[in-house]
Amino acid sequence: MISAIQWSGERLKLLDQTRLPGQIVYLEADTYVQVVQAIKDMRVRGAPLIGIAGAYALAMAARDLRLRDPSAPQQRLHQIANQIVSARPTAANLSRAVERVLAATARAASLLEAEELAVREASLIHTEEEQASLALGCLGAALVPAGATVLTHCNTGSLATAGIGTALGAIREAWRQGRLKRVVVTETRPLLQGARLTAWELAQEGIPVTLIVDSAAGDMMRRGDIHCVMVGADRIAVNGDVANKIGTYTLAVLAAENRVPFYVAAPTSTVDLTIESGEHMPIEMRAPEEVTWLSGVQVAPTGVDAINMAFDVTPARYITAIITDRGVLHPPYGEALKTLLGDAEKPVSSAAYQTTG
Repeated sequence: MISAIQWSGERLKLLDQTRLPGQIVYLEADTYVQVVQAIKDMRVRGAPLIGIAGAYALAMAARDLRLRDPSAPQQRLHQIANQIVSARPTAANLSRAVERVLAATARAASLLEAEELAVREASLIHTEEEQASLALGCLGAALVPAGATVLTHCNTGSLATAGIGTALGAIREAWRQGRLKRVVVTETRPLLQGARLTAWELAQEGIPVTLIVDSAAGDMMRRGDIHCVMVGADRIAVNGDVANKIGTYTLAVLAAENRVPFYVAAPTSTVDLTIESGEHMPIEMRAPEEVTWLSGVQVAPTGVDAINMAFDVTPARYITAIITDRGVLHPPYGEALKTLLGDAEKPVSSAAYQTTG
């Protein structure tokens, strides 16, 4: 697996995912401003990964403040934290990670100490996400039927996380265990994260992969060619509603119509107990040009309007199970998610990786 993020102690090295699959190019970010721009431009993407990047960005901001204005009040960090979180507002991991780093700096007596505490917390978040993907992968793989063809949407692998991935991590583990026959990947318009990133990751590891246009998924389910659907999440509400890459809701409805299990795989850092349902989730709107242009080629007439929602919301009733690093949850999700988050501060042990429901 390729590493999408590396911290050197002074700067952040980020794999530029807009250049894949043609080129493997790393960005060297020396300031938090550069990290924020990389998140906005989706050069770094994936809910867990942008959470890690945001955490390091705030640590870099503490360093910048110390070097440029040693007398600056720590309140300035709060303002910068808001800038980082606003880079991509839908992903719960970003706001949660930045809030954790900010809280860690609250007890600092100086900007130097704030920087040290911020780096320590960001590194801890990085490690936790790596461990979470491993645990999640093992739990998710157990849900894949023997000899199955699994359909996945967007990209949820090592490019989107610090480890083996969320949904793609479970798929990787299912392949390792000999349970998986093939992975069907949607192109994932408008930026083709499935075609450019997920298909590339699977091909790198020799896992059989078939690419389809997004609108072919329903017919494949109707024909019985898909045995389960497994996707990631950017935010999960208290009631189990899930925000994920645009097109996820469509796949969930099609899966329900064709009686195909629909699984959501995400770490606990994606759960947001401050939001009761998907109706209250912030949905990022991106530039229309991402729809009207494709890889530098204009695909729609000049002047045509386009709506570019980055995410949609899948109601909990369409979700067969939510796979987390601390257990597999089944509906109804409300109390299960609250219990899960209540246990999130406890150290994870192998006993915590048992399926619940």
